[in-house]
Amino acid sequence: MAGRRAALDVLVLAAGIGKRLRSKTIKLLHPVAGRPMVAHVLEAAAELRPRSLVTVIGHQAERMREALGDGATRFVLQREPLGTGHAVLQAARSVDPRGTLLVLNGDLPMIRPATLRRFVAQHRRSGAVLSVLTAEVADPTGYGRVVRDGRGALRAVVEHRDASPEVRRIREINCGIYCAQFAVLLPTLRRLTPNTAQGEYYLTDAVRGLIERGQKVAAVLHDDAEELMGVNTRHELARAARTLYARKAEALQAAGVTLLDAERTWIDPRARIGPDTLIYPNVIIEGESRVGRDCVVGPGCRLTDSTVGAGAQILDYCVMQDSHIGPGARVGPFARLRPGSILEAGSRVGNFVEIKKTRLGRGSKANHLTYLGDATIGPDCNIGAGTITCNYDGANKHVTVLGRGVFVGSDTQLVAPIDIGDGAYVGAGATITKDVPAGALALSRSPQKNIEGWVARRARRGRSKARR
Repeated sequence: MAGRRAALDVLVLAAGIGKRLRSKTIKLLHPVAGRPMVAHVLEAAAELRPRSLVTVIGHQAERMREALGDGATRFVLQREPLGTGHAVLQAARSVDPRGTLLVLNGDLPMIRPATLRRFVAQHRRSGAVLSVLTAEVADPTGYGRVVRDGRGALRAVVEHRDASPEVRRIREINCGIYCAQFAVLLPTLRRLTPNTAQGEYYLTDAVRGLIERGQKVAAVLHDDAEELMGVNTRHELARAARTLYARKAEALQAAGVTLLDAERTWIDPRARIGPDTLIYPNVIIEGESRVGRDCVVGPGCRLTDSTVGAGAQILDYCVMQDSHIGPGARVGPFARLRPGSILEAGSRVGNFVEIKKTRLGRGSKANHLTYLGDATIGPDCNIGAGTITCNYDGANKHVTVLGRGVFVGSDTQLVAPIDIGDGAYVGAGATITKDVPAGALALSRSPQKNIEGWVARRARRGRSKARR
């Protein structure tokens, strides 16, 4: 009971390699629903508002720091991979020994904050010095088995490789989540001896040590085994992602978003979608994207870290990254918006248009086959088919600026740096290399020349050569 009012510290174990993924990247950095799997564990733990959140890292430590950022957690380095018990000892100085310690494996991306909160509360109510969260599964192969006595009390946690045939038939497994009175657990960890020839120290051995010394250790059975499953293979990686995407889809549907086929829609858990928005199948919405209310996102679109204003339409097979679509704007089909693209309210971008680092003003439109890069385009402009802003001179990028109400004819090249004033017209087929004043017409065509009778003369010459 001493731990009931104690502050909570959370320790995430993230130092392992994960060899079964057969990857040069350590397991915990593999993405699940858009983020490294360990990031989901840290997010769930942070929801408990712990006094401290500490992550033990080892292999590829610098990549782990870079992926998670210094603000998400405090890092502790485990220089040698000497097991879970050793990992907890490495972090002992980073947590208050008088508090309650929650320990999580970093490969549990499906864990919910509510489950952790409930587990901590049960541990504190039980008076146990250590609690282990468990689940029953159909195939427990590879997991530590939870062995109970005839009264249901925890007797031991036995690793799969150490288990007898009888113990291996047990379907209740250790899920790698512990809650402890750290002041009691710490001396037991310090007394551990290596469990394997590799000299590793296991946290499960601390369970046995506490029981042998007469301390109360509890096994708390959780009714949703899927949530507690670790990720060890590529198949399990895909399963975890499906679970997180399915949860997001269900939450969006409950909030008034229409998903025509939720199983073929992949929306990042961090994304926000407004009510009465319609999302077609095969859509991917990644990162911290925001889509407003009353929008349409057509089939095959991919949005990454982008915002879409209310009432906007993203038609079929568009790709956008780090872009902003204003209210009532329309994009596509088959358009690409690269980072830094801003479409103001009511603007239009049509098929096979590419935009990069460009602002398209309110009500302006570029409806077909156009490249707009490093440009600022004012309101109510018309950009004709085949227009190119020639922004790169081989060494540097330059800016194109169009004022209000500019009309650009088809098949036009605007060679930056260039400024086209309000209301100006640029004739079709022009290559514009100098600024155009407001209200002017810019042309750069060569005079057209028609040669009468040329086709007939060419045909006669051809017949004459054939007779020879």
